[in-house]
Amino acid sequence: MLYHAVCSKLFECLCDKSILPNIFITLKSQSSYMDVMLGILMENSEMKYIPFNQNANQSDKYDFDLSEDLVESEEFYMFMQHGFQLAGFQLMEEIRRRGKLCDVTLKVSDQCFTAHRIVLAAVIPYFNAMFTHDMAESKQKEITMQGIDPSALEALINFAYSGKIKIDSENVQSLLVGSSFLQLTEVREACGDFLKRRLHPHNVLGVRGFADTLSCWSLVEACNRYLNKHFVEVSHSDEFLNLPFSEIRDIICRDELNVQSEENVFEAVMTWVKKDLEVRSIYLPELLAKVRMPLLTPQYLTDKVATESLIKSSHECRDLLDEAKDYHLMPERRLLLQSFRTQPRCCNDIVGLIYAVGGLTKSGDSLKTVEYYDPIIGRWKMAENMSMLRSRVGVVVMNKKLYAIGGYNGLDRLATVEVFDPISKVWNKVAPMNCKRSAVGAAVLNSYIYVCGGYDGVASLNTVEQYDSENNKWSMVTSMTKHRSAAGVVAFEGHIYAIGGHDGLSIFDSVERYDPTSGQWTDVTPMLSKRCRLGAATLNGKLYVCGGYDGSTFLRTVEVYDPITSKWSYVASMNVIRSRVALVANMGRLYAIGGYDGVSNLSTVEVYNPETDQWEFITSMCAHEGGVGVGVIPLQ
Repeated sequence: MLYHAVCSKLFECLCDKSILPNIFITLKSQSSYMDVMLGILMENSEMKYIPFNQNANQSDKYDFDLSEDLVESEEFYMFMQHGFQLAGFQLMEEIRRRGKLCDVTLKVSDQCFTAHRIVLAAVIPYFNAMFTHDMAESKQKEITMQGIDPSALEALINFAYSGKIKIDSENVQSLLVGSSFLQLTEVREACGDFLKRRLHPHNVLGVRGFADTLSCWSLVEACNRYLNKHFVEVSHSDEFLNLPFSEIRDIICRDELNVQSEENVFEAVMTWVKKDLEVRSIYLPELLAKVRMPLLTPQYLTDKVATESLIKSSHECRDLLDEAKDYHLMPERRLLLQSFRTQPRCCNDIVGLIYAVGGLTKSGDSLKTVEYYDPIIGRWKMAENMSMLRSRVGVVVMNKKLYAIGGYNGLDRLATVEVFDPISKVWNKVAPMNCKRSAVGAAVLNSYIYVCGGYDGVASLNTVEQYDSENNKWSMVTSMTKHRSAAGVVAFEGHIYAIGGHDGLSIFDSVERYDPTSGQWTDVTPMLSKRCRLGAATLNGKLYVCGGYDGSTFLRTVEVYDPITSKWSYVASMNVIRSRVALVANMGRLYAIGGYDGVSNLSTVEVYNPETDQWEFITSMCAHEGGVGVGVIPLQ
């Protein structure tokens, strides 16, 4: 494709007489243009050339009839020589190597490189703009280049002729600068890909800064993802310790930091401050305000934080410590203490096991079966069964334990709840909900489980319950504004979102969210399509919904909500229709699991990559046929 495009551009440039080699300007009047062109090719190839005699009427030598009534044929025949563009550029490279027909010299420092304007203009956008517009350089035989390494310029000139370039650890930086300067997008992206594959805790911040200066945003984003995933290791590097205050502050604010506990963030801050205590101590209060200290254990707060001399000597730091202690000492007041500091971080790239819970057989019977998907080996494996049958079950993960909430056992809607500990591999019952619910949505926010709506066997519900695991108690909180069964429910940016669903009469496109601080539900922008039995999940600071049923059609479309713009937009649709689908985020991807396609329940699974906007199938479930509840238990 590259050579095809370049060849087209080359012929376009050939038509521009302002950049033709001088040899064509001095053509003798008795010589044809084609004769001279062929002569040049003869000089640099093994072709044999017999000049064309314009005075001879060659057609007089032969006499045959090609009239349509004698010959059945097409009106014309298009001949295409395979490898034409490649051979042409190889020949031009050889011509340049011999020093033939070169009409421009590029000078960098004390080094000079000769080339053909027409080739440079055809391949390199920077030179195309220079030579095809009325710029002073378009008429100069020698052009001085600034801001580019000589070896990089030489390699990029060679690339213009060959379409090949060697990228290694020694030249990647100069090539990235040079290709950015010359606007060679393909080479620039190749350099970025080379660096992405070589990121390391001790170089990622330097690469990120370098990419940022060149506006290589895909490389910057790759560095940020690596930093989030490997924050603990990066925080021990010299690059991290030498970052300015503003960058340290921005990094520790991220929800996506992959940390086993908030202790990792606290210790990174303290190490950075102590690296240059005299200068950096003034920044400690502002940095600690970004650390989620209420999530530290009481023991750590007492033994480590409270004994730190820098904290004891700062009034602002002591206030933050007191806030964290109050969060633990007065759990009944936690709703009044809610802030971003009480919200656990959620690393989208963290590796987790995806559990598929309950659901349906192909014939529609409820299951108590549980299986899990290991993304490292790409296989589903069986796990311990629940104590009872549950389809249309709500599933969440809290504190690395899997909760199965409510559902339908084939006869009754359920209020019972059981929890699975992956370490002991045992399911245990906990307190039941106040209301029985199937088709229920559930999510975790601020260490509480919320269940919203559902169906009790008589009507769709608008009631909402909150579970306190420390006290093993369910409490009713403010009801939703609409009765919603089979809605999507997620925790997102400090709120509980209830998305779509139905009330038994109407299917909704509406969305509302619950603020645990005010205890109020408010409407937000509705979806582009009405949906019930949809999948919903969050990824990279955005909210996704997929599939479902709109009252007449089973869906495979997917929408994403951006909280910055408060707008929904469509992304790539799934490969198959999925109603009653489960959607979950893991390792920076979205997994659409099971469902119903309007004919049968599904065991298939597909994965969405937000970088490529594509869905692809992975291994199907082995023991379920759709209608499952899904949760991810992190491996770390």
